[in-house]
This record gives sequence, C-alpha cells and structure tokens, in this order.
Amino acid sequence: MTSDYCIGQGFDAHKFKEGRKLILGGVDIPFPWGLQGHSDADVLCHALSDALLGAAALGDIGQHFPPSDPQWKDADSLQMLAQTENLIWKAHYKVVNVDATVICQEPKISLYSQLMRKNLAQALRIDQENVSVKGKTTEEMGFTGRREGIAVIAIALLKKI
Repeated sequence: MTSDYCIGQGFDAHKFKEGRKLILGGVDIPFPWGLQGHSDADVLCHALSDALLGAAALGDIGQHFPPSDPQWKDADSLQMLAQTENLIWKAHYKVVNVDATVICQEPKISLYSQLMRKNLAQALRIDQENVSVKGKTTEEMGFTGRREGIAVIAIALLKKI
C-alpha cells in the first residue's frame, strides 16, 4: 500500500566565486561574490529540487539536469525548479509545502526571504503561505561561517493525486 503523502529532504552547498551574481530563490542579491556552479548556482532551488525529487522517488537534480549537459550552462535554477514541479505532477503528486534553511554567515536572508518565498511559490504552483525560507548562521564555524559558501537544507511534502 502506497502512502498518500511523501516527504523528501534535499541538501546542496556551493562555494563563493568572484565575478558571479548571487542568486538565491530566484532573487539577485547584491553581494561581492556569487556562487560557483554550472547553472546560476541557486543553491536554494537546487536543494528544493532534490527534496521534491526525493519525495517522489525520482532520483536527484543531477540526473534530470546534469552539469555535463551544455543546455544547463548558466541556466535559471528557478526554471529548473518549475520543471522539477512538472516532473512531480507527471508522477501524480502535488506539492503541499516546502521548508528551507539557508545556512550562511552573510548575506542576511531575512532581507530577501519574502521575495524568495513568492518566487518559489510561483515556480511550485502553490500558495506563498506554504513556502518557508529562513536563514541561519553557524556562528562563524565551518565553511559557511568562514564565508566560503552557502549551504541549504530543504524538506518537501507531496500529496498523491
């Protein structure tokens, strides 16, 4: 017997790189460094995509959007998240809610979280009130505390349709 609800967890981390824009949750954040990656390196969208794919047992973001494929070079990760939602829909699931924790010393996520929530809700075709984005520091410990990059932990709940 299959459950009507499935939960998935996602994680991603990218290191900072000079000369790139910092995009988180589809928001272009003014910051001295962006994130290194094949796409636009939106670590928030990547972690959410993995949470969604995991909940539906559809693999991971690397299987669906491989960095070896040139079509994903500098791709908009918010669009990749929307395509992930479409894969979820085709597998007969609907996103119920998502929750993400952005782990970084800087920038301060609270300044941008409402716009991130709006962007993510649109990509996932759910109400903004079903999207949570919050920031946490590591009190200057580890790679995020040393301002070397950003990590995100995400959880998604799906309902079978």
